[in-house]
Amino acid sequence: MSAVSMFSLPRLSRLAFACAFLLGAAPFAQAQSLQELYDTARGYDASYLAARALAESAQYRAEQVHALRRPSVNATLGASRATNDTTLNSTEINDTTTKGTSANLNATQSLFNRANDAAISQADLGVTSAKADLEISEQDLIVRVAQAYFDVLAAQDALSTAQTSKKAIAEQLASAKRNFEVGTATITDTREAQARSDLATAQEIAADNDLLTRRIALDQLVGRTGVTPKPLATPVALPPVLPADVEAWVSQTTNAPLVRQAQLRYETAQLETTRARAGHLPTVGLLASYGRSNGNETGTSLQGGLGRGNVTQSSIGVQVNVPLFAGFSVQNRVKETLLLEEQSRNALEANRRTVAQNTRQAYFGVQSLQAQVKALEAAESSSQLALEATQLGYKVGVRVNLDVLNAQTQLFTTQRDLAKARYDVLVNSLKLRQAAGQLVPGDVAAVNSMLAK
Repeated sequence: MSAVSMFSLPRLSRLAFACAFLLGAAPFAQAQSLQELYDTARGYDASYLAARALAESAQYRAEQVHALRRPSVNATLGASRATNDTTLNSTEINDTTTKGTSANLNATQSLFNRANDAAISQADLGVTSAKADLEISEQDLIVRVAQAYFDVLAAQDALSTAQTSKKAIAEQLASAKRNFEVGTATITDTREAQARSDLATAQEIAADNDLLTRRIALDQLVGRTGVTPKPLATPVALPPVLPADVEAWVSQTTNAPLVRQAQLRYETAQLETTRARAGHLPTVGLLASYGRSNGNETGTSLQGGLGRGNVTQSSIGVQVNVPLFAGFSVQNRVKETLLLEEQSRNALEANRRTVAQNTRQAYFGVQSLQAQVKALEAAESSSQLALEATQLGYKVGVRVNLDVLNAQTQLFTTQRDLAKARYDVLVNSLKLRQAAGQLVPGDVAAVNSMLAK
């Protein structure tokens, strides 16, 4: 049953069900739930997958920086061949060939380097920041899937309403024509009904195109074709927004991903200042090496001494580098980083204020939508009673055909707006949690529980 029919009184339910059948609505068992489509989108949406890959790469980027604190070892191998041909007064006195091989192993270990320590801390903050980026992307995906999901349902309701309205107007047009033929009504009634019928046809065409567009958007988001969302279960009972205090929501924004990101950027800027000041500090490192070489000299030499020799060398020591003067580059770098640190601090405060403002706006927006739902529910009941009274008045001759058409239009428009308002409450409730940084995948399950089984 479509969302329009579930808000209608029994008198109109058969018309709404027929329209839903004409739309080719699949049984609920074959339709897709919000949870199912969200799980599908997590494995298909390119934006989310890109953010996840970037977040996973951050840990490996941090490990590269952590290598500054670990030993560095390298080996060097060499082979050489040298010839020496010396003559004196046309007499050759030295004709030798020397062949040699060498192998060296060198190791270094940083013992004290304040700049490296700050760089490692920055890399760790980068991992935390990447996780916040992924959280933001996941929250955005939840909202996009929910928005596309309920956009399709709203478009289905709009089309069903347009078709139901068109059918009711067609019945009123036929009635006006019969009354005109028997002389109990004027041609004006027929023309008014015909004009409304033509307008309803145009509205049906527009609603059908809008539904097609919304379905294409949802299909593209989840990587499927012919997605059929499940409607809300009846009777519809929208959950209240808890906590019911805007300041309680604002107090939760201190842990919002956007605020955390700004906080991490500020801490990174502070560490950059530490790195800059480390330009004045000495660095201490441990150096060790081991090498072995051998040589073999052959040939003739008047000086003798030909033969084979082996050399083994090893060393270990501590090296201290003390910076003395670098053309004021360190001082100027410190001044620069201090100003950048101030910029990050102000950006953090701006983010806090923006997130708090967005949270307040989202909270009051949901509150307003919930009030609209209650008002539209009352308006739907009143519009139904008004239509029935107008139809009765038309039959006894105290109301004209235009009054009936207006009452029908008011009822159908109210039903459509009520369905849309209910969807907006659910989507904007998710956006409220997103604004406060509290949106998690479990919230999808909460909304999913309100759908037809």
